[in-house]
Amino acid sequence: MVNYNGDLVAFDDVIITPNNRAYKYGDSVFETIKIINGKLVFWEDHYFRLMASMRMLRMRIPMNFTLEFLEEEILKIVSIKSENNLRVRLCITRKDGGFYTPTTNEIDYLIESSEIKFITKDKYTLDLFKDFYIYSGYLSTIKTNNKLINTLASIFAKENELDNCLLLNERKGIVEATNASLFLIQGTLIKTPLLSEGCLKGIAREKVINIIKSSSDYDIEEAVISPFEIQKADELFITNSIIGIQPVTNYRKKVFSTDISKKLAVSFSVLELTLSLIHI
Repeated sequence: MVNYNGDLVAFDDVIITPNNRAYKYGDSVFETIKIINGKLVFWEDHYFRLMASMRMLRMRIPMNFTLEFLEEEILKIVSIKSENNLRVRLCITRKDGGFYTPTTNEIDYLIESSEIKFITKDKYTLDLFKDFYIYSGYLSTIKTNNKLINTLASIFAKENELDNCLLLNERKGIVEATNASLFLIQGTLIKTPLLSEGCLKGIAREKVINIIKSSSDYDIEEAVISPFEIQKADELFITNSIIGIQPVTNYRKKVFSTDISKKLAVSFSVLELTLSLIHI
């Protein structure tokens, strides 16, 4: 079952017309939300990012699209699932009609869910994807349905028996992994790419930055990161709202330690569980 504009509909009964703008033009934004024990994790952060994304894309936000309303719409799906831990995708699409110029800025929404099956891996290998580039700028920081480079990089990773790839921008700076934010550790300094480099304004990214800032053991820096710095790093890890923190063990011939990454992963998991209990 999915929630389509407030109605629970069987997955196979959802009708997407040939004029659907997400299908035709990628005219859509989405959020991927983790559910732990039936509770939404980091929901406020996801909600405010979604509202900012809709404003940036000039979508008309319905008056009833409050934090509480959308939470209830998500819980309609969660409540009929037998699993306690879920991945929910909330997709907002401009209504059908028009060519590049839409006939309206009003929206439709669709909420779907699936069981979380991700398990943190002991060995995690990645490499650079250099065929195409993410273009730096703030449009790249929001979660739109325009994910062709991520798709091609994921195909490249699969064909080369990698777990993931790092994406580059037009200036050859590191942006992020195909589905996660990147952090690099050198001594006590932890670095992550600037948002202006074209990386997603990740919810988990922000939480990890705050965890590091609250620690007296490490310093955090948002900076331009070159591929050369990956080779010199002591550790790498990636993070998103579903996987939490995944340490990286291998990049080409480089083998990384994972001690600090694993400590941060524990802190992130504790934060997830704590906030899900008090429901923020």
